[in-house]
Amino acid sequence: MALMMSVKTIISTSVAIIATGAMFACVAPFASADSAQTSAVVSSRSFPKASSVKKNLFAESTSTSVDENSKWGGIETLDVPQTESQAEKEAAAAAAAQKAADEAAAAQSAAAAAASRSEQRASIPQVDLGKMTGTGAELASFSLKFQGYPYVAGGNTPAGWDCSGFVQYVFSQFGISLPRTSGAQATVGTPVASLADAKPGDILANGTHAAIYIGNGQVMNAMNPVQGTAVSDVSVFGGAGYSIRRVM
Repeated sequence: MALMMSVKTIISTSVAIIATGAMFACVAPFASADSAQTSAVVSSRSFPKASSVKKNLFAESTSTSVDENSKWGGIETLDVPQTESQAEKEAAAAAAAQKAADEAAAAQSAAAAAASRSEQRASIPQVDLGKMTGTGAELASFSLKFQGYPYVAGGNTPAGWDCSGFVQYVFSQFGISLPRTSGAQATVGTPVASLADAKPGDILANGTHAAIYIGNGQVMNAMNPVQGTAVSDVSVFGGAGYSIRRVM
């Protein structure tokens, strides 16, 4: 009995040893295969080595060279309309309105000045120089052709003249040379005693004004920038004394 138990124990132990060895024999190849596969993965490169220089795409270009003769399909000649901001449009509209207002005021002023000259001429009795004879009357009649011509300080032509420039120009058309200033014109020719003795063509002048006498207490003269060249009475001298000079 004891012997039989020993034999069973030996057989059981042997079977256990054989089974254990068979298990290790099966596991070993799988371990070796896993090790080999792991080695292969570790030794290989995942990405190739870069061999070219990469450009910095974020770097700003610092220079551009363009051929001046390059053609761009006509785009270089396009007429691109310029737009204005609302503020610019409002400023332009305000400037245009101001300009229109200024022009209207200037036109109104000119019309008022013309009306004033017309009223003044209408209120002054006109002298009939056609009934008068002599060179002086002819000169006075000639001077009346310039009614409405502009007054320009320092001028002595029909484009614009002042008082003495007007007198000088009219007399020059009759071959008579006069001094340029009113004060000098007050000394030419021969003196006339009074206005009652004055004749058309005489010069009335003092240090500030000069005029051509046309008769009936009236003179033809360049008055000022507003009234221009017109007929007035001798009150144009403002009550100041004046000389009456006859040169023809």
